[in-house]
Amino acid sequence: MRVWILVIFFAVFACVSNGAGAATAVSKDAGGKERLYSPEELREDLDQMYRELQAAHFDLYAFTTKAELDQRYQKTKASLRQPLTLLQAKTQFQLFAAAVHMGHTRVDSPASDWRRYRQNGGKGFPLQIRVVDGRVYVAENLSGVDEIKPGDEIKSMDGQSMKRWLDRTERHVSAETAAMAHSLMEYDFAIYVWIELGAAESFDVTIGRPGAAPRRVRLPARTSAQMDAARALQPPSLDLEHPLRDARIIDHGVAYLRPGPFYNAEAKTEADGWDVSSFRDFIDRSFQTFEAAHADRLIIDLRGNPGGDNLFSDVMVSWFAKRPFRFASQFKIKVSEESIAANQARIDHDAAAAGPISRKYAQLYAASRPGEVVDFDIPLAQPRQGAHFEGKVFVLIDRQSYSNAVAVAALVQDYGFGVILGEATSDMATTYGAMEQFSLLHTGLSVGFPKARIVRPNGDLRSRGVTPDKAIRIPIVQSPADEVLREAAAIAVGG
Repeated sequence: MRVWILVIFFAVFACVSNGAGAATAVSKDAGGKERLYSPEELREDLDQMYRELQAAHFDLYAFTTKAELDQRYQKTKASLRQPLTLLQAKTQFQLFAAAVHMGHTRVDSPASDWRRYRQNGGKGFPLQIRVVDGRVYVAENLSGVDEIKPGDEIKSMDGQSMKRWLDRTERHVSAETAAMAHSLMEYDFAIYVWIELGAAESFDVTIGRPGAAPRRVRLPARTSAQMDAARALQPPSLDLEHPLRDARIIDHGVAYLRPGPFYNAEAKTEADGWDVSSFRDFIDRSFQTFEAAHADRLIIDLRGNPGGDNLFSDVMVSWFAKRPFRFASQFKIKVSEESIAANQARIDHDAAAAGPISRKYAQLYAASRPGEVVDFDIPLAQPRQGAHFEGKVFVLIDRQSYSNAVAVAALVQDYGFGVILGEATSDMATTYGAMEQFSLLHTGLSVGFPKARIVRPNGDLRSRGVTPDKAIRIPIVQSPADEVLREAAAIAVGG
């Protein structure tokens, strides 16, 4: 499980950093027991949530009509008749947020609650999954049951079809499309099974394999320690995190660059997270190595990349850009009291960490009124002066290329700077983003919302992912031999 991808995906905005709220801790009363929130408190928080989303969200009804969301709001409010724990409240409010069908509209992730549960010996669903065309496959088996193999199809669980299980878990996930929800659930499926079922001792699954009759298997729920032990016995699989950043020459003199996340992953402080100097040094050294090797083909690997900030990605793109560029053709912001307050709180907390973007927002807000939609100026980035990569560029993407990684792929495609390979991204190229947050009065839950609409460079207003120029099928189970990269290299050589 690529934890760092999850952490950053739920913590930063695609393309321009905004920061995010901290994970919600368990709330306890004076006696040390987990606090219960009254129905009145919960309904007041839900009222606040919907009211402020309507005021601050760039377009709350872009994918769900007002009539549908009003109905969901009334249904949720009517259901709040019993006291709830913080996790139960979080679950109910997230179900409402997910009905907006937008990745940047959500409440606090349950990941922190899941982590506490696991640290205390809690058991979970022991299979990592991959979802392909609505069908669920085993990506990794950590159950200790040898008769289940990676690549097997999971047809049902506890008497319900996997289609039904996808429906049950997908409703917890903020995402524009089912494909995006499924890509996220490839990391989070065990969390949402736990949210749906609570603690479970076992799971009855039906497994299918080509040429064999379906068979039922009982899987034991496993602790983190048990899963770690099982993982240590597994044959190695493709690892795109170690090293996090990589640059080398591969077959036939093709250069390979895995830039890693577009932020300072080595930062010791929040302020240093957006210091581009070490990333710039890595990129410059990489291209100097490619130049010394006389490479005239370059593969940029953005598979599983969580994104980050265009301040970083522009450094990379400037090495091969043929003309001035920017990551969006439009960046429009809806001004609201919620966004103004969140931005000012970020500056007051740590002006250095907030960075120049927050200061630029503050200037824009000072000249605008709540409710206005204004343009956020994005200056053109320039091709690099001096040494410059003149060869052909190929960008490799997959369903788990998120955020600014999607923006980079769209930029390269729209400006004609290179050829896009792999599979379509599940995250959107034209998106509602620049997420901000406000806190609910009683529960303290953070509610995230997009204050902006960001349109890809070619001006396409449709919310959809980047479609590759040349598709490469991504296997359910990927070996260290990296068949996908080998196919990409063959395309690069032939291109």
